[in-house]
Amino acid sequence: MSSETFENQNPLEIERKFLIRQLPTGLGEQQGERIEQGYLAIDANLTEVRLRHRGEKYYLTVKGAGMVIRNEWEMEIPENQFNKFWPATIGRRLTKTRYEIPYENVMIEIDIYADKLKGLVTAEVEFKSEAEMERFVPPAWLGEEVTTNNDYRNKNLITLNELEIIKLLQSKL
Repeated sequence: MSSETFENQNPLEIERKFLIRQLPTGLGEQQGERIEQGYLAIDANLTEVRLRHRGEKYYLTVKGAGMVIRNEWEMEIPENQFNKFWPATIGRRLTKTRYEIPYENVMIEIDIYADKLKGLVTAEVEFKSEAEMERFVPPAWLGEEVTTNNDYRNKNLITLNELEIIKLLQSKL
């Protein structure tokens, strides 16, 4: 979701998140895209403001509170603006490689995390409507759904220390 201004968007995000039981066949043949993201602000009401560098583009995103359905506003920003604010995210960053897998009428985005989150692999599926989300039957290679599990929200993953990350990864083996 990207545009020149926040105002030109339908801000509703409908999304489910899963752990991966096994990577789908052929994933290694695809070119993944490196994503770096950092959080400028996360408030007590769960609203978040994040910066993201994906490919050659830079984004500013505001996400509202909610688990499955929430407001999201995203806009592309110039690299110099990204670079100006990026230092404010120190200690609240993550890096992952994203692969996009078409499945039926949706796109499954597989994220393979790096750095301190190495070993974590998740998948997100974004839907156009609640009805589409309710009809979705995950492929067999998707594992446990963690949409409503706060432990797997990126804004929470960035706060974990090494021991907490090990416990999180081991709990799903």
